[in-house]
Amino acid sequence: MRAKKTLVSWSSGKDSAWTLHVLQQDPEIDVVGLFCTINTKADRVAMHAVRTNLLNRQAKSLGLPIELIGLPNPCTNKDYEEIMAVFVDKSKARGIEQFAFGDLFLEDVRTYREKHLLGTGIKPIFPLFGKQTPGLAREMIAGGLEAVITCVDPNQAPENLIGRQYNEELFAELPEKVDPCGENGEFHTFVSNGPMFEFPLEIKVGEIVQRDGFLFADILPALDKQSRTSPDT
Repeated sequence: MRAKKTLVSWSSGKDSAWTLHVLQQDPEIDVVGLFCTINTKADRVAMHAVRTNLLNRQAKSLGLPIELIGLPNPCTNKDYEEIMAVFVDKSKARGIEQFAFGDLFLEDVRTYREKHLLGTGIKPIFPLFGKQTPGLAREMIAGGLEAVITCVDPNQAPENLIGRQYNEELFAELPEKVDPCGENGEFHTFVSNGPMFEFPLEIKVGEIVQRDGFLFADILPALDKQSRTSPDT
């Protein structure tokens, strides 16, 4: 059977990274690239607040092209859907058959994606959907995934999570009400290493700010372990 050409919806975080890893084990899937929506005014991923230069560094280590889809700020739902419709048409025209998403258990999000891809010729797939998140979190950590918390919703999770490594120590400290994968929006992450990476990204945590009710950590590139040169050169 011919492998289906697939793009992964990339957020820069752990769930999209693990989605990619799972798909790379499937001979019926041919992952040919990534796509990510960004706030063009801030030049960052919207909720993760990750700089686009770090997205490009991730893509380089993954050995995959990434398409950055610019969204205006503010962005209405109508704006978003029109911009994504153009991207879907363009993807279909170049032979893309599937979009893969890292959603875990939110049925309304999955239904929204399925609705807007219905009839486009591109099939949405959800490789991690339905997995128990405590087990999935431990699977990712044991599998060598390295990530840092970039955003915290202080109404749902402790503020002291911001800027910390996503590891067993953090996992053990999470209150029972906080989903261990942050699927309810409690927190978001940036992945710097894992089995899907060709080389690790060396990063540091910069300024931590509070904006629009959320805490954000500015993740900055440091020296790359592979080349020992600045990642922006």
